[in-house]
Amino acid sequence: MKGVVYLLEHDFRNFFRYKWWLVGLISMNLADLFIMAIVYNRMLDPKLENQIQGYFNFFAPGLAVTGLFASAFMIGREINMERRREVHHYMLSLPMTRLELAIGRVLSGGLRGMLYMSPLLLTCFISLGFPNVWQFFLILAVLFLLAVGISGLSIAIAVSTSSLEKFITARGLVYYTLFFCSSVFYPLSLIQQLGRDGKFPMVLVTLAEVNPLSNASDMIRSFLIGPPFEFSFMSLVSVLIFSAIFTLGASFAYMKIIERT
Repeated sequence: MKGVVYLLEHDFRNFFRYKWWLVGLISMNLADLFIMAIVYNRMLDPKLENQIQGYFNFFAPGLAVTGLFASAFMIGREINMERRREVHHYMLSLPMTRLELAIGRVLSGGLRGMLYMSPLLLTCFISLGFPNVWQFFLILAVLFLLAVGISGLSIAIAVSTSSLEKFITARGLVYYTLFFCSSVFYPLSLIQQLGRDGKFPMVLVTLAEVNPLSNASDMIRSFLIGPPFEFSFMSLVSVLIFSAIFTLGASFAYMKIIERT
């Protein structure tokens, strides 16, 4: 655990080196909520507005999840840079096992994502109301699992790409696929209806249904908004599977690739 704690301290120091940049990003996210969401709320079809109880309320949980995703993904850029500049040789010389090194990097990415997301989630609670105690801790647990899974996904991409350009390209592909094939910006029921009408590919509908961003966003909505959003045990299972796959996969890939390079 000492090795893991050291890595957490190292990665959090790097994270806070860009504190004003982080403040700017959080301000931009809040501007998305208080400007874009309110404007879109005025443009909604009345039937859809009744279904989602206003776009502002609908988008607030999704914004917290997207902020979590973007911040937890930052660890991959740092690890890709370390690999290109051969800083990983220093990391390998530290008195800790390869497993501790890998787990520490995955955890630090997830915890940094939780820290960045906290003001966005607090804004969501202030706007929509606070959940009860068990709902609050369940939300935090699911978001932490999601953050660790995203961190693992980012690390897996970082160690598998040899240049910054390739990493940015892969990151953009993952961003746009998971962001826009989810219920972050629009209801899952609308995506499913478009799929049944033949206006949206069914493979993307399926992706939106199993997307952990959809599951996390709709879980928060089920607690803070209520019907038509309902809590589903399968959404927890989906996030848990996502987290387990990419945490283990990233740890294995990180250990093997940095040893080989």
